[in-house]
Parts: sequence; C-alpha cells; structure tokens
Amino acid sequence: MSKRDYYEVLGVAKGADDKEIKKAYKRLAMKYHPDRTKGDKALEEKFKELQEAYEVLSDDQKRGAYDQYGHAGVDPNRGAGGGGADFGDIFGDVFGDIFGGGRRGGGGQSRAQRGSDLRYNLEMNLEDAVRGKSVDIKVPTWVGCDVCDGSGAKKGTQAKSCPTCHGAGQVTMRQGFFAVQQTCPTCSGRGKIIPDPCTKCHGEGRVEKTKTLAVKIPAGVDTGDRIRLTGEGEAGLHGAPAGDLYVQVHVKDHPIFFRDGNNLSCDVPISFSIAALGGEIDVPTLDGRVKLKIPAETQTEKMFRLRGKGVQSVRGGGVGDLVCKVVVETPVNLSDKQKDLLRQLDESWGGESEAKHRPKSKGFFDGVKKFFDDLTG
Repeated sequence: MSKRDYYEVLGVAKGADDKEIKKAYKRLAMKYHPDRTKGDKALEEKFKELQEAYEVLSDDQKRGAYDQYGHAGVDPNRGAGGGGADFGDIFGDVFGDIFGGGRRGGGGQSRAQRGSDLRYNLEMNLEDAVRGKSVDIKVPTWVGCDVCDGSGAKKGTQAKSCPTCHGAGQVTMRQGFFAVQQTCPTCSGRGKIIPDPCTKCHGEGRVEKTKTLAVKIPAGVDTGDRIRLTGEGEAGLHGAPAGDLYVQVHVKDHPIFFRDGNNLSCDVPISFSIAALGGEIDVPTLDGRVKLKIPAETQTEKMFRLRGKGVQSVRGGGVGDLVCKVVVETPVNLSDKQKDLLRQLDESWGGESEAKHRPKSKGFFDGVKKFFDDLTG
C-alpha cells in the first residue's frame, strides 16, 4: 500500500514552518498515543504513521530530500545503517513539552520543573542612576502556596506514588525493535500524584500574587544593565525551585547632560564678549555648580574637560569626566545703540588688520577668491 503524503498526515501545508509542524504533531500525538487508544490496532498504525511523518519533516535535511524525491528520498529501510529515526529524541523533544518534562537517562524520576524567570523594566533618571538608589517594585507573579507550603496536597494529606510509573516518573513503550522511555503521562514525570489537592492552589503548589520587592540599584548603572534577584521569579510547580527576577535598567534622557560610558557632556552657551575677552562662568555638574575659566579668543565648540566630574562605573575603575562644549551665542533683540556699536566694531576690523583679528574669515575668503580665479583663468 502506498504511503500517504507526510504533510497530509500532519495536516499542514507544504510551506509550514518548524513551529507549525511541531504543534500539529503534538496535537495528533496526544490523540493517537497508545496509552490513550487502549490497544486499538488501527489507531496504533496511525500513531506510527504520524511518528514517521514528524521524523522526516522536523529534520531540515530529510525534509529537503522528501520535498525533492518524495518517499524514495527518505526510505526508512536505510535506517539499519544508522540513518533511521531517533525515536528517543522525538519523544524527548515533543512529549517532554506535552507532559511537562523531558527524558532523563537511567530511567530515574524527572526533576521538578523550575519556575520561570521574570523581567521587570525599571525606568530611572540620570541622577539616581549615577548615585544609586533603593526602589520598591511591584511584580505580578506566582508564589508558593502558604496553605499547603507548596506541596499541592490538602492540609493533613500528602502525595502518593504514581500507580502508572510506580514512582519512576517514566514509562517504557515498545515500537518494534525499539524500547523508548517517555515521561509518565499520569504524573507528568513527578513520580507522585495528589489524590486530595489543596483547595487554594488546586494542587499546583503555587498561587498568583503581586509581590513588592525592595531593589538596591548600585551607583553607576546605565541603560541595558541588568540586576539579577535570585529566587524572586515565578515559583515552580509542586514546591519546585523558583526562577530569578531580572531588573532591566533604562535611564531617561536628561535635559542638560549626555552620557557616554563614564563621561558626561553638555553644551554651555557663552556670550560674544566673554569668548573674545575671556572670563569666568558657572557650569553645572551633578554635584552642583563649578567655575570654569574661559581664556580670551575662545572659538565656538571648544571643549573643556572637568576631571572627575563624570560617573563612577558600576563595574569599578576611575570616575569619568565632564566635557563642556562652549557655544558662542549670537546676541538678539539689540537696541539701536548696540547695533551701531557692533557696526563700528566690524568696520574697525577691515583693511589690513582683518587678517590679524579674523584669521579664519580672511583665510576662507582668500581661498574662495583663488577658487574662482582658477575657474576663470
């Protein structure tokens, strides 16, 4: 009898991705699994057909050969040489997902399932990030049930050995020459069942709750840094260990300072007269104002570095610097008298003294004149 198309067996389109194929297999495997079909030979054959289809379509190399050559490209008879199905891997990957646990060597009981890790996004301002701060955060999560102490069993009762696997957490299933161990479907690999579950957590050993945690943020954190709180994630099922909580830091933009690693920078406007004659101005730092001496004839965008006025790295090392870029501000809203004074000043720079007082301007326009002379010459 000719074999059915593997995509038809799984009920997926030919272009289905790995996730769709795995999802379809899990759904059908639960339906046709021998433990559920109670010896129905026809359904057992469907299960074998399902396994064969999944083994091929879940493997990129085999799937490519099947798409190109059909069943001839993946002839299972060649499996005797080592190219056949690894049913152990299939059961470990897929049935482990269905029943809540994976395979373990030696037939021993599966480990209790650890709780999931959680992430909390913490937004903070630059000052708090630089200095460090303790903050309270509220985290919705699963916590151990306080009625049954996480066991899942009603007060005064306890879990019992699973009658299907007799406490092993796994059962053995035979497929022709293969003997495959899989997670016990009755106890999900725990090796125990709870005949009388806790009324509060309904046998899970955990309940939903919003926790309030005090988190100490170390000085010097920056956007992208993570703080790990061990054991503050979701509680595991039936008393299993809890996961971890990761606090993800995001530092908000600052109206004055820009941060680059351990250094801070800011733009400082200065007047035309201070830029020309020099003087002293107040500049901001995270520790307060400091005096900055501006030398005479300072040009716009000149950088001044204030040592040790930056950030102490959370990873250790020296403190960064504050880099101030001065920007010469053009005066606005001038009175007639002020405008006249500026015209007089501008006129005083003309003639032979222009190169002395305005070297950049003189050099630029000399270059422009030469450029056009070369074009027309």
